[in-house]
Amino acid sequence: MANERLRGAIVESGLTMENVAERLGVSPKTVERWINSAGRAPYRRHKYAAASLLRRDVSYLWPEEQTSQEVTAAGQAELVKLYPHRSAVPNDLWTKLYGAARNGLDVLVYSGFWLTEDATFHRIVKEKSAAGVPVRFMLGEPDCPAVVQRGEDEGIGAAMGNKIRNALVNYAPLFGLPGVSFRLHTSTLYNSLYRADDDMLVNGHVYGMGAYLAPVMHLQRVPGGELFDTYAQSIERVWDSARPITSPTDC
Repeated sequence: MANERLRGAIVESGLTMENVAERLGVSPKTVERWINSAGRAPYRRHKYAAASLLRRDVSYLWPEEQTSQEVTAAGQAELVKLYPHRSAVPNDLWTKLYGAARNGLDVLVYSGFWLTEDATFHRIVKEKSAAGVPVRFMLGEPDCPAVVQRGEDEGIGAAMGNKIRNALVNYAPLFGLPGVSFRLHTSTLYNSLYRADDDMLVNGHVYGMGAYLAPVMHLQRVPGGELFDTYAQSIERVWDSARPITSPTDC
């Protein structure tokens, strides 16, 4: 029985079996055997290297090969640090991670207003735009039910929608930059997500309090881990369903 998941992951990545073999330091015949013979799974080091290369979980590519202990260990390795609330995160960590990004930046929030006032962050976005690094902003539709409810939950009512509008005004200099995209979403957010390549800061949402008082997890993608990819998939789902805008006044 062939490993169709592995075959499909290679095709979706745009790589060939020869490319994969070269990157993993094995022969193309070996990769072909991994695909065509379900019983010929690679060595553990090759499994994790292949999963990292193809951006898939080991448990997805070889579900019978990874034990629950391995999944747990990988998940623990993904958690770089847990902060009790956002204000406990070092001030320079956000811009440090975004500044080091080479493949892409994502900001998924309702307003994320505090970040819009950071001059260093604005400079980084402009530098990434000039370097061809895509930057994606996803903010809440100011008057959508999810935003209205979040405002009620935090006890600030309509101020939540106004924060989003003000955030967009602050971001006005970034609109129109090459590779910088803005979208408005109507999703119910359980976390605000700040992604830079394979690092992510996950700011939880807790009923009855602002996000600045809620915990923040610093996650880093590791081979075999599932935490990072779980949140990364959430970003993609919101992005796909969100409405593109080209001006702060489009809301």
